[in-house]
Amino acid sequence: MGQKGMDFRHKEVINIKDGKRLGYVQDVCADLQSGSITSIIVPGTSKPFNIFTGASDIVIEWSKIKCIGENVILVDI
Repeated sequence: MGQKGMDFRHKEVINIKDGKRLGYVQDVCADLQSGSITSIIVPGTSKPFNIFTGASDIVIEWSKIKCIGENVILVDI
């Protein structure tokens, strides 16, 4: 799983527990001392027509990533 952070941006994230499509990777978090990725961030969903409810991002720890393919990332959350 030695990928560059920018390579994640065009990958869809799918939960293997229920097959739900979580969205596309928005950002990654890294440990600057070791240079390793610690988690990926997928934008959460917000309720339509509710300007007071912001989207809550889904932070997926690196240990929850089970497989990284050419187009998708499979996670177990």
